[in-house]
Amino acid sequence: MQGPEIAELAAFAALAERTSFVKAAGILGVSTSKLSKTIRVLEERLGVRLFSRTTRRVALTEAGEHLLTQVRPALYELANAVESINAFRDTPAGTLRLTVSSVAAAMVIEPILGRFSAAYPAITLDISVKDGSVDLIKGRFDAGIRRDKRIERDMIAVRVSRAARIVTIASPAYLAKRERPITPRDLLQHDCIRFRLADETTAKWEFEKGGKNLTLSVRGSLIVDNIDLMLRGALEGVGIAYVIEPYVNSLIREGRLVPVLEDWSPHFSGWHIYYPSRRHMHAPLKVFIELVRSMNPLT
Repeated sequence: MQGPEIAELAAFAALAERTSFVKAAGILGVSTSKLSKTIRVLEERLGVRLFSRTTRRVALTEAGEHLLTQVRPALYELANAVESINAFRDTPAGTLRLTVSSVAAAMVIEPILGRFSAAYPAITLDISVKDGSVDLIKGRFDAGIRRDKRIERDMIAVRVSRAARIVTIASPAYLAKRERPITPRDLLQHDCIRFRLADETTAKWEFEKGGKNLTLSVRGSLIVDNIDLMLRGALEGVGIAYVIEPYVNSLIREGRLVPVLEDWSPHFSGWHIYYPSRRHMHAPLKVFIELVRSMNPLT
């Protein structure tokens, strides 16, 4: 296979995965017109249409779907092989693509950005913040940061933060006008601020006490997909929120938010960086994990 053919297939995979010429061109670092020409040349050479196009939508044809299943693993292995050369550099370089949840972005990514950039100026961090499940291979991510419960079993996961609790919290103003919940089921009579995941479902609230586990589908008048908006709602007395304790420690210390149901607070095992088991840990990811762990001792 010649170099131009590999470039064409890489362009094809980028467009297939993003279904947008603008987004795919941005990832590839080319103009949309050049990407369109590349796809056209590939289709002409193969003699089949790979995409159906309208003014608003780009979708794979049956032939395109078949080609993608064959091409994606090969491109992944090629990228893996090229990246392995990083081990021979004096200073790690390249791009590290991460997918992280919104809370992980605030708790793990934000505190290390300045230090990482200063230590490794040749590494470009490309970070996508999205709650819910994300396919690393399909999205061409090197790694992700999530709770261990949301990581697929075929991934390698490395814990990068301490364990903590998940707390149920409300503002003093809210608790002044509503009866304080004593058991998790009491929450069914309260306004709870629900969190929408990427798959459009709302997250269930989990509780544990004395070996007993309880999962609730709470109700409430506010649903958000942003953790800071959820906390703003709690601070404004809209309802009760459910969040990892370290994220709100300062607000609890200031008395702006008050924990409830503390004896039912479930265990959070900490944030984990995860990556595909069939991929070696390339240099940018390795130094990223080392820096995060150095700033977040696990004991």
